[in-house]
Amino acid sequence: MSGASGAGGPLDSADAGGSLDSADAAALQECLASGGVAVFPADTVYGLACDPRSRSAFARMYEMKGRPAAKPAAVMWLSLRAAADDLARLPQRTRQAAQALLPGPVTLLLPNPQRRYPLACEPDGDGSGPPAPLGLRVPAWPPRLAALELVEAPALQSSANLSGQAPARRLSDVPRQIRDAADLVIDGGDLPGLASTVIDLQHFEADGRLAIVREGALSEAQVRAALTAVTSRC
Repeated sequence: MSGASGAGGPLDSADAGGSLDSADAAALQECLASGGVAVFPADTVYGLACDPRSRSAFARMYEMKGRPAAKPAAVMWLSLRAAADDLARLPQRTRQAAQALLPGPVTLLLPNPQRRYPLACEPDGDGSGPPAPLGLRVPAWPPRLAALELVEAPALQSSANLSGQAPARRLSDVPRQIRDAADLVIDGGDLPGLASTVIDLQHFEADGRLAIVREGALSEAQVRAALTAVTSRC
């Protein structure tokens, strides 16, 4: 359940290690809508989230973790239902590949010719070069965190750690300065602790080619097994 912390501090949501509920989802939705920055549990590690359309929230989030301004971030939808429009924009085979992998502990690098979510994809760009890929996440929630599927808004998302440091498995692993600077802190208990696997699908439509940019919670063998039926049609 949600409860306020000390005066002037962030809102702390959920008892340590407890299950989340609709109030936690509503608090996260409101935080995103109001231009805030949240610390929240994903299916992999603790993350930071803000509205991907808010430049001020984006700047605060990057400042909180010391992330280089030019480094892109992922856009996370908290359910497949909420991600439906973005997935529908993908070409057929790429969409099939995304559907085979999502929801899951993966970040997909997808073609983005329409330059959607420029703050996430091209944070320091002017739109003059080739379109940068869209990093897309849809978590596979364990039952105790599944209430977050109720959040309808997208989140510009990055891990809740100082840039270059290890990701946070527990809320206590999130640096105190990040927690203190956040507008909302949601405690989801212990998480698996492995970051998402980053999979480049930018060339998948043409020839079924993919690249593992970072192996994390899902192994390369598991990724390729999940895509066997799709690649066989390429």
